Amino acid sequence: MGVQRMRKVRQADDVKGQTGGRWLLVLVILLGFAAGTAWAGTGLDDQLAAILGPRDAVAVTAPDGSIVAAVHADALLVPASILKVVTSLAALHHLGADHRFATDFFLKPDGQLVIKGYGDPLLVSERVARIATELAQRIERVQGLMLDDTHFDHPLVVPGRGGSARSYDAPNGALCVNFNTFFFERRNGTWVSAEPQTPLLPFMTGPIEASGLRTGRITLAGNRREMLRYSGELFDHFLNKAGIQTSGTVTAGQVDPEGDTLLWRHLSEHHLTRIISDLLYFSNNFIANQLLLAMGAQVYGPPATMEKGMAVLQHYYAETLGITTGTLVEASGLSRQNRISARSMLHVLDQFQPHYTLMRHEGRQWYKTGTLQGVSTRAGYLPAEAGGMYRFVVMINTPGKTTDRVMRLLERQLK
Repeated sequence: MGVQRMRKVRQADDVKGQTGGRWLLVLVILLGFAAGTAWAGTGLDDQLAAILGPRDAVAVTAPDGSIVAAVHADALLVPASILKVVTSLAALHHLGADHRFATDFFLKPDGQLVIKGYGDPLLVSERVARIATELAQRIERVQGLMLDDTHFDHPLVVPGRGGSARSYDAPNGALCVNFNTFFFERRNGTWVSAEPQTPLLPFMTGPIEASGLRTGRITLAGNRREMLRYSGELFDHFLNKAGIQTSGTVTAGQVDPEGDTLLWRHLSEHHLTRIISDLLYFSNNFIANQLLLAMGAQVYGPPATMEKGMAVLQHYYAETLGITTGTLVEASGLSRQNRISARSMLHVLDQFQPHYTLMRHEGRQWYKTGTLQGVSTRAGYLPAEAGGMYRFVVMINTPGKTTDRVMRLLERQLK
């Protein structure tokens, strides 16, 4: 039986005398015990308030949309990565659930292959290998590679993203492979790839040795030339492996729509729903900002910029969702300048509910978490025994605390 907030009972004007009043009181008490948890709404607020600090918040709604619990629900707090749910909703709205990212392949008159990217966030080694096999049915040799990443502007400065080699600092671009990362290890005294599907390209040795690690994942930290070199050399490797002879160099450039011939347009096999599933499951900041940039180019035209993307996201948040409080400065939740209330996140969950299975699933919960130093958040759904879903938002902005204690309490109470 779901937790219910106790409704105030007003004594009717036509109830006369002490006997009628006593019977009404008895009836209310009996109904309360029959419901099993009819008193628990106020009690749940009290229990939550006892474990929350002034910079923490919880908000919960029942399947029918009624408020089950609300403690500091209107406080504007740092959401961390639960903000990715907002970004996902905006992407579904502007790009469409069936959207598939494209990568175009052109031939110049001199035989040079031009690869033009449009921000596909899941362009990984396995996909590049399949693309090369497909191209091998169309061409036998190319005179070098030209990479066109002009669909996104440069430089791209993401608030909250640093310049480190850590995975969450992966830079964005219109033509990126393997999330602009590579995984390595030391084996028998030699640097090798830790992923069998990805070669260890010669230029990777420098960043690996500079890292001081024996194994790990290196992120290309924002150098556009290095990013394009990685993409170009990876394509060159797989083109050769597929039987296409390549010569010349890998350069940056731009498609000439008048002189270049479109050889093939590759459409990702992954629809947007799959991309969002990966985004939410792995909490991938790179994917979140790729979607933001793609939305900016979709609405305002290329080249994509962070400003265009944020204009789209903020308009969706304020006008489409109708949320009038809070501040969004980027799409992934990395920035501590992002602010949103638990009550507003409940509204986001209401809108996202048709897509709840794209979230991570564990036990009863379908959820998205967020973590920054001193910040722990969680938002999602709990199935109700009587049908439907509870929506919950837990935002802990008190250093040293997590959402665990609150979630244990909610799981016990929300049946």
